[in-house]
Amino acid sequence: MRIADIELGERPLLLAPMEDVTDRSFRWLCKSFGADMMYTEFISSDGLIRDAAKSLAKLQLDDDERPIGIQIYGHLVEPMVEAARMAEAARPEVIDINFGCPVKKIAGRGAGSGMMREPDKMVEMTRRIVDAVKTPVTVKTRLGWDDESKIIPELAERLQDVGIAALTIHGRTRAQMYRGEADWTLIGEVKRNPRIRIPIIGNGDIDSPQRAKDAFERYGVDGVMIGRATYGRPWIFREIRHYLTTGEILPQPSVVERVEIARRHLLKSVEVKGERGGVLEMRRHLSCYFKGLPDFKATRLRLVTETDVAELLRILDSVAEGWGDVDMTQVISSYW
Repeated sequence: MRIADIELGERPLLLAPMEDVTDRSFRWLCKSFGADMMYTEFISSDGLIRDAAKSLAKLQLDDDERPIGIQIYGHLVEPMVEAARMAEAARPEVIDINFGCPVKKIAGRGAGSGMMREPDKMVEMTRRIVDAVKTPVTVKTRLGWDDESKIIPELAERLQDVGIAALTIHGRTRAQMYRGEADWTLIGEVKRNPRIRIPIIGNGDIDSPQRAKDAFERYGVDGVMIGRATYGRPWIFREIRHYLTTGEILPQPSVVERVEIARRHLLKSVEVKGERGGVLEMRRHLSCYFKGLPDFKATRLRLVTETDVAELLRILDSVAEGWGDVDMTQVISSYW
């Protein structure tokens, strides 16, 4: 698959942009497990043009992350155009427009998937951004606002016609949020449309190697984007790639291996954000690495409340010592 001049290989696996999740430390970790392309957390256009520190910090990229996309969102055309120019200065491989976020504080203001109610404005905003930058522009969106307005088949053509280089489709409407199962039938319909020339990337409920293979084979997508399934499981990229290549399911990482992964993640987070910021950022990740372990509640509480890095490392060592003989493949099969 190619996005403009960016070669991503056959059946690429992409890390979805997720607020407060896909920061530099998590992207670094996912890259180590084989993510073919990654995206920043989504960045507010208003925040960028106001020089808000948090938004500007999200523009920081490391060369070993490439290829990488910077994702921006907003509901006004001019600020979005200016934000795209600012994002381009950070030298990403692509600039991605977020027309998919369903959360109320974003969609309710008309940004993210709120744009699905104003397709003409969405297309015009996209055209203006494509014209304003030299970096390839891509879009991530949903099927529509609700079940009565699944506009993605027509919308995909219109977005292609104003110059986007690739389109990612999440298989839910905004009204669904993240409830129910993603519907991939319309994603497949868009991909099979003979007028569509750009890569179509599918997103939604890719939480196993089998589902990733099904997305490629049944719906014909060019790439698969993985989001929530990476929580506490950045090795999912390794699992999927191995299955696509060999047809074999890898065993789940042992508790000892998970401890080592969590340790690497924690130390990288502290390196990137400092001790306090790095520890706070890790709280949403640490307990997820050990989901399903029996009698883990007290240890989980310590992992998400401790503020000292050295003590967190000692807690992780105790996890390896106390639960190291647990078969995680059996644990995982009990809640998958």
